[in-house]
Amino acid sequence: MELIFIIVLIAVMAYALGSGYPVAFALPGSAIVTIALASLAGYLMTGNVDAYFSHGGPIQWLSAGVTNFRGIYWEAERDTLIAIPLFVFMGIMLQRSKIAEDLLVTMAQLFGPVPGGLGISVVFVGALLAATTGIVGATVVAMGLISLPAMLRNGYSPALATGTIAASGTLGQIIPPSIVLIILADQLASAVDQASTTRQALYKASTGELSMPADFALTSTSAGEMFLGALVPGLLLVGLYMLFILGFAFMRPKMAPAVVREGAFDRAFAWKVFITLVPPLALIFLVLGSIILGIATVNQAGAIGAIGAMIMAGYRLREDEKGAYRPAILAILAILGIALIVSFHAVNIKRVETSADLLALILAIIAVSMLLIAICWSGWRTLKIEETLRGVMIETAKTTSLVFIILIGAAMLTAAFRSFGGEDLVREFLQGMPGGFWSQFVIVMLVIFVLGFFLDFIEIAVVVVPIVSPILLADPSANVTAVWLGVMIGLNIQTSFLTPPFGFALFYLRGVAPASVKTIAMYKGVIAFISLQLIALAIVGLNPALVNYLPNRVSLLSETAPPPKNPRLQVCLEEYAAERYATNGAGIAAAIDAAVKLDAGMLPEDIAKNLAGSIEQAGKAAGLMSEIVTANAAVEEATPGYKPLHQQVRAIERDIRRIDLQIDELKLIVQRSGPNGIYSQARGERAKARIVDLEADRAELASQVPANWEPEHKAFSALQKADQKARLGYRRTIDQAYEPLLEVLATIRAGDQLQAMSADLDALVASLQNDTAEAFLEKIDPVRSAIGEIPGASKVRNAVNDARKAMRSTTPDPAAAAAALAEAGTLLASEVAWREKASTGLLPGLETYEAAIRNTIGLRGQHRLPRTQALFVASCSSHHRDVSLSF
Repeated sequence: MELIFIIVLIAVMAYALGSGYPVAFALPGSAIVTIALASLAGYLMTGNVDAYFSHGGPIQWLSAGVTNFRGIYWEAERDTLIAIPLFVFMGIMLQRSKIAEDLLVTMAQLFGPVPGGLGISVVFVGALLAATTGIVGATVVAMGLISLPAMLRNGYSPALATGTIAASGTLGQIIPPSIVLIILADQLASAVDQASTTRQALYKASTGELSMPADFALTSTSAGEMFLGALVPGLLLVGLYMLFILGFAFMRPKMAPAVVREGAFDRAFAWKVFITLVPPLALIFLVLGSIILGIATVNQAGAIGAIGAMIMAGYRLREDEKGAYRPAILAILAILGIALIVSFHAVNIKRVETSADLLALILAIIAVSMLLIAICWSGWRTLKIEETLRGVMIETAKTTSLVFIILIGAAMLTAAFRSFGGEDLVREFLQGMPGGFWSQFVIVMLVIFVLGFFLDFIEIAVVVVPIVSPILLADPSANVTAVWLGVMIGLNIQTSFLTPPFGFALFYLRGVAPASVKTIAMYKGVIAFISLQLIALAIVGLNPALVNYLPNRVSLLSETAPPPKNPRLQVCLEEYAAERYATNGAGIAAAIDAAVKLDAGMLPEDIAKNLAGSIEQAGKAAGLMSEIVTANAAVEEATPGYKPLHQQVRAIERDIRRIDLQIDELKLIVQRSGPNGIYSQARGERAKARIVDLEADRAELASQVPANWEPEHKAFSALQKADQKARLGYRRTIDQAYEPLLEVLATIRAGDQLQAMSADLDALVASLQNDTAEAFLEKIDPVRSAIGEIPGASKVRNAVNDARKAMRSTTPDPAAAAAALAEAGTLLASEVAWREKASTGLLPGLETYEAAIRNTIGLRGQHRLPRTQALFVASCSSHHRDVSLSF
């Protein structure tokens, strides 16, 4: 029965959408109708409204809906969607201020003399508008009104002209900032949570171990990472479009001729190009650059974009009038002033201690005030000139409300689909296909591509993605990242604007194209560009680093970069270390030998022992790295022969687990059937018969496990354990080699700090003789804390603490306190003395040794990865690593 209601759900949704009902009402409406029918049928047939639900019932479905509603509107942690109205405002403001028209006209004049130049200019402007407005309808309409007549007038093929305009207008769906990417990031964040739970359960079922290693875990994504991941694929698509047009122009020059500009390329034209091109490029840099450089979050970048768009509109709406650029100039001066002040002095309103702090704060307030004046000035202009600001606000509210209502409706529909077991059916279908992850992935991409012929991008993103993405992300064989999957889906969804019969870009263009352009010519024109989009999809699919590298690079080079001991970085760090040992092993060994010969006689016995132990551990590192290389090579050599057997058995075990779940559900029906149960006696008997059949199927599946599975699995697991043991041993050894070295270096370098405390100890001795016990205790506490912060000064601190204890007792003992302070002074002098000797006799050699091993043995001991190592790890971790043989 559950399958019947899944069909009903899909049929009602398809009918509602096909009948022209708004998507925002069709999605939740179909869910409500189907849930109501299933509940009514269950109550009438069995007396239980939950009878025909695979998971929960109508109450649980309603609870899930409330949870999703709260998640979208009230949860402060789920702030990804805040960026949507900000970027929508930016796009609509730029579209209303006619920036697009200026770009199209000017770029057409600039690129016109090149064969296919008008088409290339359309793609170029489409990319710029994608990175600023991102609104497909407005972009296509503007291009259709301005560029299409010019292209047709100059002899361009109608098919090429319309195809170029329609395809260029859709670039806003993949080039950041993009509303699609924000929605996908939000959906994938939830999908990662589900996939992580599934993968954890799979690991436990396969290995019997309760905890899964952290480097097998999934990492969520964010809108910022999606923007970074989509940047290179978006530029790749732009490049493919331009190459196609250029190639077409050379092959058929009469269908894409060069257009000579009327007028000279003089200074006036250069200024026109500058004033038209630079502001949008500056806005793109501020928005995307602030994200890439880690200066701003996506929400903050959206606010920057919205303000920047309003300032640009402020001068564009009063172009050719006196003083048109004054607010923009004031804003630029203010931003430059803020940047200059911050670069020379740290401004903190809570810490104004010197006259320089006060001066910097006053200048910063002046600069910020200038910026606020410029913003208000531009806002006033946009409000008064044709009520542009009011119109933009209304359109932003409409668009944002539509997106949010669709999100809620899609969540209700997805919850209904899951309650009837639809997600389980999809999972069983995909996992039952031969070919593993990649066959599943191709099928999903094909389904999304076909749905693009009939559904809008938002419908696909919020209905299909939550269902299929947890299944794909949980698969350890490909171990894909969420950002890669999101960008691949985004590239695929982009085709929905071009695919007939419901390609919205075609509708927009048809509405403004002249009657001489036939609809069939438009359909022919987009075929080549759809093919280019699919080629780009294949290129990105086969080269995941095109998506993963930039987010990894930004993350590892940022101030909040994960520490080198992060479990997810270890495999790549060990690859880097193996390369360094292979190329500079002799140099590292020589540095260790030199360290062994250093004279550490001036060090205290315990410190000298720790230093000797750390150098000894460093000498073992190269041998342990060789063990890792050998163990990894053994695993790689055994993998081709073992992998097919592993996949076969795990597939059988997966089917067995599925049957076990069905048996457990049927046993529950048997227990609850009968005269006093919620199910009829007949249904209980049918369940018993079904259990017998399933148990027979289970036994049949168990018999299909090859006889050599146990010894083969045991042998391969032994190789994996040897590899893991070698890696853990190496990590433990290099930590023991480097961390004590850092402690010794810090201790020796602290001699001057310790010497400075001598005056404080003398002051304490004087206070003990002249002050009351309370006054003495007030003075000793900061001294004790200061000494405690000095590396290697614990003995001195303990002696000072003894003096403090003597004076804090109910009967203060000045004599004991004086003795403790005298001991502290003696210890301090001794500590300073050996540090002075070590600073000249030992420290230079240790510093040379530390520098030699820092980027190999000491790599895990850094606070963050150095740039060279971070770039290596970013590149290494950009490629997906198959971890299925560990499951």
